[in-house]
Amino acid sequence: MERWNPLIDIFLKSSSPEGEASLWMLQQSCPLFSAFLSLLLSPCLSSSVSSNSCMWIQTLPNAVQTRILSFLAIESHRLCPRRLHKLAITILRTGPLLDFWVERAARNLLTIVSSDTNSSVSSSLQLEEEFLALPYWLENMVTADSPLPWFPPEFHSKIPRASDSSKGEGVLALSDVGNDEEEEESEEHSYLSDGPAEMESEHGSALDPDIQLKATELKSRLLELQSATKIIPLAEEIRQLCVNAGGNSFMALGLIEPWEADEEIISVLLPHLVGGTEEFPWSAQVLASVVLPKFLVLQCPASRFLSTATIEYCRTHQRAAVDGFLLPLVLRKEGINTSLCDIITRIIKECLHPAHVSAFCQRFLCNITEVKQRYCLPCHRNLISDDLVWTEALFSLFQNILNQNIYLTQDSVDQIAYVLDDMADRFSTSLKFSNFLLCLVGKCGTSLNSHKLLFTKVAEKTDTFITKSILSKLSTL
Repeated sequence: MERWNPLIDIFLKSSSPEGEASLWMLQQSCPLFSAFLSLLLSPCLSSSVSSNSCMWIQTLPNAVQTRILSFLAIESHRLCPRRLHKLAITILRTGPLLDFWVERAARNLLTIVSSDTNSSVSSSLQLEEEFLALPYWLENMVTADSPLPWFPPEFHSKIPRASDSSKGEGVLALSDVGNDEEEEESEEHSYLSDGPAEMESEHGSALDPDIQLKATELKSRLLELQSATKIIPLAEEIRQLCVNAGGNSFMALGLIEPWEADEEIISVLLPHLVGGTEEFPWSAQVLASVVLPKFLVLQCPASRFLSTATIEYCRTHQRAAVDGFLLPLVLRKEGINTSLCDIITRIIKECLHPAHVSAFCQRFLCNITEVKQRYCLPCHRNLISDDLVWTEALFSLFQNILNQNIYLTQDSVDQIAYVLDDMADRFSTSLKFSNFLLCLVGKCGTSLNSHKLLFTKVAEKTDTFITKSILSKLSTL
């Protein structure tokens, strides 16, 4: 295990783990890509479920798992597709406790190793032949009767016999690996199909009349509360009503309108609605229906009650913080202002892992159609834009993110480059725009090489005292 310590340190600490890991692998006397994949797939006794075993990769922190899966996706051409497929499927079978970012990385890996996610994995098995097939100069030398001594035992049973014409010549039989993959394939589609559409279908069915009546009653009681000490039993009633509503729990919250309550009441209501559970998406629905509406119309700094309660909640429910609060808030129709920039910066700094922040930026920069309005009630969707609205505060937010040494993926940097080109004339005299441009060139210099001419053109359009500094840094790239 000691030989893997430098590689694990790269995935744990590096700001660009995929590139550094590939370089480390290639610098070894013998590339270790397949050996590393074998380590990840090796069984390891789970401390939480002593009777069951899990893969070694599943014992690592979620952020490290995410980075390793991204690395495997990039280097998939060096590895056996069937083993990568098995790794991704096994991780996805973990169930509802699976970390969101690990799940996304596993799905991405699964998509890459399967030529068509809606068809059989036979294409992956065909690709596997090049990993299991014998070199042409050994094809006529090896039979099951006289195997080469250095072959692993499991290969001996797969070497074709001279009398076995049904398996062809010189190629290892793959029929014994197809059955397991067909069984896994039936589950693959269910993992790939869930998403925003599922949430929308839940909203489509009508609430039971009794639940509607009870929700109206709870709304009146909530708005009439004068003391925060009485909110705890009321929060339990609201939570129980949403449980009874089943898949329509978000609609029930929409009828209760908890965002209309006093901010001091909200600060007590928020943690008690969850009831100590970290179940997702309920935790995201609570955040989106109680706190998000307050911030979507915020024009001045949030109150101490509201900001403290929101940050504490996001610290405990990180996935909910991204889906139920940060993503829809960044897509605010009017764009984020300075007050929203401050609260988002605090949540990113105090509640989220750097790898999660990097993935968060990638989602709203590159996959906006996938994330918009997922956890936003219909009555608030007029406050959410279909596209990012770029403001000075949004550029300041990105500068704050970069100043925390958050690594932005190459596709995120590419998308920002195109945005800067479009926005240069509009923000030519903006100090915040220029400061962000200077920060981006300083922090992401290696990712900007392909955009050097574009960034130079953008910098030349700025008209601030920082312009010369930006051009000077660009000249050193």
